[in-house]
Amino acid sequence: MTQTALIVIDVQESFRARPNWQAVNHPDIADRVGRLVRAARDRGDLVVWVLHTEPGTGGVFDPANGHVRLIEGLQPAEGEPVLTKTAHNAFTTTNLQQLLTQHGIRELVISGIRTEQCCETTARIAFDLGYDVVFVTEATATTPLPHWTLPADASLEEVLADPRTLMPATVVERTEYALAGRFATIRTLDEQAGLSRMPVAS
Repeated sequence: MTQTALIVIDVQESFRARPNWQAVNHPDIADRVGRLVRAARDRGDLVVWVLHTEPGTGGVFDPANGHVRLIEGLQPAEGEPVLTKTAHNAFTTTNLQQLLTQHGIRELVISGIRTEQCCETTARIAFDLGYDVVFVTEATATTPLPHWTLPADASLEEVLADPRTLMPATVVERTEYALAGRFATIRTLDEQAGLSRMPVAS
């Protein structure tokens, strides 16, 4: 039985429907995640897909608007769980922990959108729940992070013009600093995708 699960978080069209997607650090996130998915399947690891929903909001995360679906090029295989969440992390509003327990999972590999939000939050909670956590930063994506005093409806141009805005490279660096050695092991895409199948001790 596999002991590792790849968690693919919120790699969905909702984000591509937002203006700030023009400034995303990894527009090829679906390809990056796809590489992890293929490697996980080859090893016999569990792959779990998570989608973020905000029903009734009328926004890009409202399922009624049609954007709450995986980015083109990604497709769950038969039997791979697809969970929908309404919280920032993949545990609180889903049966993810129960699912992982049923499969005997001990290690989680985190990928998806956004690096510092749903991915980082899931990693922290997973660690506190007792899982070994691997965070593949190169298989996560994020956009410029505006200062909290900037109006929520500020345009991308206004966000980019504000000297207080954190650019994706800085956001990623801060996430890695916060997680490494505390909540997760940081691995590159090449490192994680290149792992050979490990025999599980009986």
